[in-house]
Amino acid sequence: MSLKIRLARAGTKKRPFYHIVIADSRMPRDGRYIERLGFFNPLLAKDHKDRLKLDLDKVKAWMAKGALPTDRVSRFLDEAGLLKRETRNNPEKAKPKKKAQERAAAAAATPAEGAAPAAS
Repeated sequence: MSLKIRLARAGTKKRPFYHIVIADSRMPRDGRYIERLGFFNPLLAKDHKDRLKLDLDKVKAWMAKGALPTDRVSRFLDEAGLLKRETRNNPEKAKPKKKAQERAAAAAATPAEGAAPAAS
């Protein structure tokens, strides 16, 4: 059985609220879970004390049993000092795509229309 520490969505439409749960990875996101470990409310300010609550003792116990956190939960655990998460870097993502490159090439090929002629 592959255990995951992950977010399960609760709340209403356009008002998300997430439970942090331990669940079998084959179960649906909002489906059956084994134990609730905390909650996350993304609508609150980042420095608000009720934005994230985690029972770190339970998290440590489940990680000792082999549970793996998802990427978002591992961010929370990194902030809590429980897990060291590697920062990701994808330089390809920042590069312009094909159409943007074509537009930039077309703009560079045509001279700027409002430019003043050089004074002699």
